[in-house]
Amino acid sequence: MPSSLTPGKIAGLKTVANSRGVIAALALDQRGLLKKMLAREMSGGTPSDAMVSEFKCIVTDALTPHASAILLDVEYGLPAVAHRNGKGVLLAYEKSGYDATAPEFLPSLTEGWSVLRLREAGATAIKILLYYSPFENAWINEQKQAWVERVGAECRALDIPLFVELLAYGAGEDENSLSYAKRKPEIVIRSIQEFTADRYGADVLKLEFPVRMQFVPGTENYLGQAAYSREQAAEHFRRAATAATRPFVYLSAGVTSSAFLQGLEFALQSGVQFHGVLCGRATWQDGVPVFVQKGAQALREWATTQGAENIHKLNKILESASPWQEKFDTSIA
Repeated sequence: MPSSLTPGKIAGLKTVANSRGVIAALALDQRGLLKKMLAREMSGGTPSDAMVSEFKCIVTDALTPHASAILLDVEYGLPAVAHRNGKGVLLAYEKSGYDATAPEFLPSLTEGWSVLRLREAGATAIKILLYYSPFENAWINEQKQAWVERVGAECRALDIPLFVELLAYGAGEDENSLSYAKRKPEIVIRSIQEFTADRYGADVLKLEFPVRMQFVPGTENYLGQAAYSREQAAEHFRRAATAATRPFVYLSAGVTSSAFLQGLEFALQSGVQFHGVLCGRATWQDGVPVFVQKGAQALREWATTQGAENIHKLNKILESASPWQEKFDTSIA
């Protein structure tokens, strides 16, 4: 039986979904990672904060007409909120979530911010990112669980939706290895089982694919070593979807646009009913060298053509995605 939602959370989720209730959102909350991507194209130079913000403004303005919402950060992304073309805004609450370096991946919140302040800055939904492994030391996971509980309680108090992004890791294991690929499904599925519980207050889960697609025979980036058969991989997708008792969207995890599209198609072929995407680098990463080498106008032209085409291909697949409302009782709206 679907859970019920409060009016504010229902209203917030409607702002980030399309007319069918599918979340077709663009993720542009990368901070340290985006700076590194820009620096690489600058041959080791250091991009200014203004340069990072300009990139976000241009991409937001060009691509939000084709998306249902935009995910931004408060460090460099707030100027882009004004360029969202009337779409919903998710703001990231965690600090430098994409650049965690400590082995425990302990999370922290951006200093000087609260859910109230994020809402005042334009957020219609809140997002936090958490690196998590059920095989990590218990004292580490207790800290992470309590951290999510606190943010969930804050979002409940302000009646605003919370998206919880879960990223698996190997606790010291090489994440490009065959052995990690075999372990990943259990890490992802058990993490979903944990954070889909009501105590955490997650309204939508932002999830990785439960398998490493490079280890699935017949996929675009197959490396030649199979961690699972195609049917085993499909079963992992189904198990992960079954574990999620609330809506979930897929993240692109830095793969190419075509590889991400193939993964989404694999999910659909496996019988998974997912509720959309929060797609980042797969959509816009090829615009980074254009911006550095040719400037802002060239990026704008790239984003309105190739970038938009990337989203159009994504939206075509999302015609088969399910509305977030199926997981909730929205009769009180």
